[in-house]
Parts: sequence; structure tokens; C-alpha cells
Amino acid sequence: METPTELAERLIRRITEQGPISVSDYMAAANQVYYASHDPLGREGDFITSPEVSQMFGELIGVWIADLWRRAGAPDIDYVELGPGRGTLAGDALRAMATQALRPGVHFVETSPVLRALQAKHVPDAIWHDDIASLPSDKPLIIVANEFFDALPYSQHIKTIWGWRERMVTHGMDGFVPIPGNTPTEPSVPAYLHDATPGSIYESSPSGLAIASALGRRIAKQGGALLAIDYGHEDYNAGDTLQALNAHAYADVFANPGANDLTAHVDFSALAKAGKSAGTRIAGPVSQGYFLGTMGIAARAAALALRYPDRLEEIGSAHRRLTSEEEMGALFRVLAMVAPKWPEPAGF
Repeated sequence: METPTELAERLIRRITEQGPISVSDYMAAANQVYYASHDPLGREGDFITSPEVSQMFGELIGVWIADLWRRAGAPDIDYVELGPGRGTLAGDALRAMATQALRPGVHFVETSPVLRALQAKHVPDAIWHDDIASLPSDKPLIIVANEFFDALPYSQHIKTIWGWRERMVTHGMDGFVPIPGNTPTEPSVPAYLHDATPGSIYESSPSGLAIASALGRRIAKQGGALLAIDYGHEDYNAGDTLQALNAHAYADVFANPGANDLTAHVDFSALAKAGKSAGTRIAGPVSQGYFLGTMGIAARAAALALRYPDRLEEIGSAHRRLTSEEEMGALFRVLAMVAPKWPEPAGF
């Protein structure tokens, strides 16, 4: 297993021998080592995801799945999760599904051996996949992608006085630093940005949109739905959203590759377009606060408070964190891709 120090040395050799690498290649290499080497979640890690905040999050996703499944005629389905973290979301969702007599097969798309071991503790019967190509093709799939698309490689382009260039990464006295590439990249940038101010940055995730398109085609053909939850925006114009997290604080994106979590804001308009082009119906995006509110998080929080009165403050705090506009409620967005003949999903 490669360490961050070994990754840095490998990238320096590659840059020395072949020249600067793209931001996309840098991000892909850094996140591969980062996720393979340790558990990044929780208070002792670098960030906390919604499933780790409260069981309510996963439970309501399980309710969403069971409701859609029942109204679709209760077919034989498989549950798929992309980048399932510790397996917390799946464990909570599957428990909620079971109360509605839904016990699907479980498939995880995960490459990290560290996280696979943690997931196995929550869902020992899961089947693991290195990528989406080997997912079942003989039944409807209900796919959950919570904070998955934000960590996929992002390409960046920067406007210079000579026109648009891909943003590259080189290495020198100041360590890893971004620089404009030499090759014009106007075809990769929307026409309305061709006259943008020098210094402007445009980013996209070709690999993320390719995965969304491929899964959309699966859903359109096999039935089912995909539920994507991530922090992001709609109608993205331009701007640099690439960021690094370490120990719950922002870090330098280009320092210590493989030691920090690298993410960028998801363009939900582009995600919706990819799903629609693949033949699915699109619901949303809406804010996470709206989605969870519509799914009944207030009632679930009240029920938990009655059952566990000694945890009243904790439950109320988790409710606010997941739904408040000042916390995760507005920044995180929720979008669904649904098979053409399946019913409209709840929550939108």
C-alpha cells in the first residue's frame, strides 16, 4: 500500500521525467492513496458525513427506497451504494427497509481495503465491486451515492492572456504548485466563457458524468433509481471549488498529496443532464434540508427523543446539523434519477 510520502516521490519523478500533470491526474492519485490508507471519517478523522451525524439520515433514505419500491410493485431489487464509507448509511437504511418487508441484495462499489473491512462489520452479506461494470444487470437497482461524486477527479481550466489552458501541477522549490498548461483548451470550456476575465477557472468532472451516464442507462434499462446526495451547486458558471480537508480543517490542496481529502462541488445541473440524456427521469435537485424535512425527519427526531430522553440535546443538535441552512441543510443537494416506468419518488 503506497504511503503519501511514496506518492509524492512518485509524482515528483513523473513530473521530472514527463512534465506537469493535470489537476485531474493529481487529484485521482492523491485520493486513491488517501482512501486506501486509512479511515477518514469521524471525529478522529478528517470529516464527518451525514450518516455519521445521526441514524436518522440513513433511516430516511431506507424509507425513501422502501416507499419507491412498494409503489413500483415490490419487484426483486438490489441495493447499491457507491463509496459507502464505513457502511453506516447502508446499515441504517437496510434496517428501515426491513421494517417494510424489503430485504434486497446489497452491493458496494468500494476499492479501499480499510473501508471494506469497516463496511463488512455493518453489512457482512454485502458483495463488493471495484467499479460499476460488474454490478448486477438482471434486476432493478436502487443506487445511493452520498458524497461520492465530489471526490472523483476534476479537471480544471484557467483563462490566461493567451486563452484557456488546462490547469496543470508541477513541482519546484515551493513544492507542488498549479500552473497553466501550454495547449489551448477552448473546446473543453463552454462558449459563453471564452471571453472570461484572465484568472477565471472552469472545472468539470468527466469521470463523474461518465459514471452518472452509465448508471442512468442501467436504470433506464433495468428499472430502479439513483439517489445522489452531495455538496454542490446548480447552474455552475465558473470558479475554483477544489478543496482539501485534514482533521476537520481546510488544508492546501497542493500540499501533502495522499494525506488530505480532496473534493470539489458537484455540478448538479450537469449531473441531471447526464441522467436525462441516459433515459431517466430527473427529480430535483432540492436542498438536503428540504428533502429530509419532506421525508419526515422532524417526526423521526421527536420519536427518538421520546425513546431516549437522555439524548434529547444530541438528537436535536443532529436534526439541526442535517437540515439547517446554516449547516448541511442548504449546501448539500439531493437529486434522483428514476427509470421511465417507475413512480415519482418522494421527497421532491
